[in-house]
Amino acid sequence: MVVQEQQPPVSVPDDRPPKWTPRRIAVWAGIALLGGIAWSILALGRGETVNAIWFVFAALCSYAIAYRFYARFIVTRVLRADDTRATPAERLENGLDYNRTDRRVTYGHHFAAIAGAGPLVGPVLAAQMGYLPGTIWIIVGVIVAGAVQDLMVLFFSMRRNGRSLGQMARQDIGPVGGIAALVAVLAIMIMILAVLALVVVNALAESPWGVFSIAMTIPIAFFMGVYLRYLRPGRIVEVSLLGCGLLILAIVSGGWVAASSLAPMFTLDKVTLVWCLIGYGFAASVLPVWMLLAPRDYLSTFMKVGTIGLLAVGILVAAPSTTMPAFTDFAFNGAGPVFAGALFPFVFIIIACGALSGFHALIASGTTPKMIEKERQVRLVGYGGMLTESFVAIMALVAACTIDQGLYFAMNSAAGATGGTAAGAADFVNGLGLAGVSITAEDLNAAAAAVQEESLVSRTGGAPTLAIGISEILSAIFGGAGAKAFWYHFAIMFEALFILTTVDAGTRVGRFMLQDTVGNVIPRFKDTSWKVGSVLASAVIVAAWGSILLMGVTDPLGGINTLFPLFGISNQLLAAVALAVCVTILCKTGRVRYAWVPGIPLAWDAVVTLTASWQKIFSDDPRIGYWAQHTQYRDAIAAGQTQLGPASNLDQMEAVVRNTFVQGTLSILFAVLIIVILADAIRVCVSHLRSGRISDSEHPHEPSKVFAPAGLFATAEEKRIQQMWAQHRPESPEAPAVLAGRE
Repeated sequence: MVVQEQQPPVSVPDDRPPKWTPRRIAVWAGIALLGGIAWSILALGRGETVNAIWFVFAALCSYAIAYRFYARFIVTRVLRADDTRATPAERLENGLDYNRTDRRVTYGHHFAAIAGAGPLVGPVLAAQMGYLPGTIWIIVGVIVAGAVQDLMVLFFSMRRNGRSLGQMARQDIGPVGGIAALVAVLAIMIMILAVLALVVVNALAESPWGVFSIAMTIPIAFFMGVYLRYLRPGRIVEVSLLGCGLLILAIVSGGWVAASSLAPMFTLDKVTLVWCLIGYGFAASVLPVWMLLAPRDYLSTFMKVGTIGLLAVGILVAAPSTTMPAFTDFAFNGAGPVFAGALFPFVFIIIACGALSGFHALIASGTTPKMIEKERQVRLVGYGGMLTESFVAIMALVAACTIDQGLYFAMNSAAGATGGTAAGAADFVNGLGLAGVSITAEDLNAAAAAVQEESLVSRTGGAPTLAIGISEILSAIFGGAGAKAFWYHFAIMFEALFILTTVDAGTRVGRFMLQDTVGNVIPRFKDTSWKVGSVLASAVIVAAWGSILLMGVTDPLGGINTLFPLFGISNQLLAAVALAVCVTILCKTGRVRYAWVPGIPLAWDAVVTLTASWQKIFSDDPRIGYWAQHTQYRDAIAAGQTQLGPASNLDQMEAVVRNTFVQGTLSILFAVLIIVILADAIRVCVSHLRSGRISDSEHPHEPSKVFAPAGLFATAEEKRIQQMWAQHRPESPEAPAVLAGRE
């Protein structure tokens, strides 16, 4: 890029916050007052229903205050973002990995990449404990922990040419902690992918409408990829309209197929769906990214943001009330049928991605830091993107807490407990002792018929429950009771698309990680364009998460009920790695007085996750401890028993023994790795504090030669500078407008 001598400024000369005018003071005072009222109603309400609109107000007001004040403090004071400094996207731009991209497109990409099953499923399962614990952690947790992690990891990676989390750990913590981090990241990623896929399987099993609709998104994605690459390159608006239209057609035609003679072809059991997902994951990992992965992700972004926005509007208009109390007895006795364990530590583990997610650190140190135009944009992309995901989690929690409690527990209890029948589920739920809950088999059959499903009993995994909640809210304002089936299957496809974007992208990232690791021994594997290496690495990654997925769907204890806590623990342990890297970098660069910003969430996360790990490993309660459950079933088999608890035959008992052995072993592995990483990080921090030396691994400062606004909407000053740049050097018609988001 040729730069003239008198070029316009590359950053806003005076980046001080706007002055406090009476109008501005009134606006922020009003936001704080509305948020305070909403929190008071949610926190103090006991023994009565709460209108769901207060969840929306509490979340949005809290997010606004945190984004305006806390995020700005972190970016300006802690990280010292400097827009006069060239980012890797500018310095290393190659149109492939490094590409200077409009902040709005980068924000959309980042949100689509981080938003998977966690914010949809975790809050639904956590609703077992009541609406208040989940609400507090989702909102407060994202403000002080989740968004902080995403923002800081993104910034530190960007300052280091887009290095991955494992690479940063290896360089800034040391070889011991770094190697442990590399192993932990790959192992935890496989665990996460397995559970994400399990949610999809549970949502689509025995549902011809859902299977057909999701299957049709694959040829739609292929069509979009070919359309953009060969037929009409760069025509984003055209392909978006076509894709959305075909998506709606796929949903509607799914109902026709379900009512036709083709229904048996698309009525698949869980094991068959596992093999279908394994095949899809492999294909998405090895095919060119433009052919399947990119168009599916792009299509899903519209679905994600649009559906959550529509759900928020539906809540404000329909104003449903909660049926779940603020706290249930399960929050304290740890004997819930959805998952076992008391409020501390398991509500924080189950919520997972909605408040804090280690998986996000892989994205924040992966593709996103290679796309940022200016350093201050990390506030919008990192902090703002995570706030958006947290809002998704709040919407999921509201949807779960506003449906009938009896239906909620019938859907989320394992088939071994309910017997898999409406009559058995009704007896089981009515025997839980829930205040004001009395449900019949007829009620459960009617609920299934309303959404044109054979049964809703033991549809574990959270996704079907969320779909029921969405259909109840949206049908109240769009179409009435007759539209419940459409909105239910629309929600199922929305969830499956939501999650599959993480499964296929995660599989591809896992392939890259494995190839890079093997490449240390066989250098040819480092070349990701080598077809043989790509196929072999993809097969290994898919086989790894596919075997855990198969274990989950054949688990008589419900699969998701036992695997999701391990998923939550591993995901939160990965967050501990990311936060430890952030604390270490601050200590090594002489900013120890700000180490509390990532240090407080790190301390909390470490206490919660290691406590949960301890209980899952050492608890003598078979409902909680993996090894206690393993011993119980192993001894029962040795004693000649052929059934125990939910396991109704010897094969199921042996499956429990195998599954708990794997789960218990993984719990030990993850905990040990994280302890090693934390211990090494503490050693490095203490060493630097004692010596007073400063060391920094970031790329040296290079002056920027471009300008871009920092926030979602350009300020008056930013617009003025943009006009100066337009007059100074008009953008070339050959510029990559689509890639830069300036179509």
